[in-house]
Amino acid sequence: MAILWILFIGAYLVGSFPTSILAGKLLKQIDIREHGSGNAGATNVYRVLGWKPAIIVLLIDGLKGWIAVKWIAVAGFESQAIPDLGALQILCGIGAILGHTYSIFAQFRGGKGIGTLAGVLIGLFPIAFPMALAVFIMTLISTGFVSLSSLLAATSLPIILLGIFPFFDTINPPLSLLVFSLLIPWFVIFTHRHNISRLKDGTEARFDRVMIFKKN
Repeated sequence: MAILWILFIGAYLVGSFPTSILAGKLLKQIDIREHGSGNAGATNVYRVLGWKPAIIVLLIDGLKGWIAVKWIAVAGFESQAIPDLGALQILCGIGAILGHTYSIFAQFRGGKGIGTLAGVLIGLFPIAFPMALAVFIMTLISTGFVSLSSLLAATSLPIILLGIFPFFDTINPPLSLLVFSLLIPWFVIFTHRHNISRLKDGTEARFDRVMIFKKN
């Protein structure tokens, strides 16, 4: 069991890399958590630093999740630490997401985990992820709310897996991954609980410029 802790901690440390906080320090000598929405994620980087740094932050945050499930977990599986690769990938994926959200390098005040979660999902569900991404994009250009887009995309993942994958005879996701997909929406709801309150109150920040269907 010691190897499992080592793999989990390794994934956690990778996820803890404080991408957005470093971007704020390097570009404007600021703590990104003290500006904009106060969140250490790509969306707030876009608000405070612009779209170019935001894209770089999003890519690196996604890479953290992908490395956790495709490198760290696979390395552990090949060492025969656990017979179920899917379960090991989930363990490492959770470690990376928790690292991003509660970064040891940032006083345990990180982002909401969406960028790193996206990287985990690309590694675990490469076919389902584009469909969930489509849900995110359609919601974003319709409403302008990144938080709502993230919530609906996360919720759509288990629906996609359970509703579409049975039609693919050659694709049969392990039970562990299906269970994980059912837990993802609850994690996203938890990290976006304040956003949900603001959505209810009508005070959530909206990106009007991305709204294609905006009413004049």
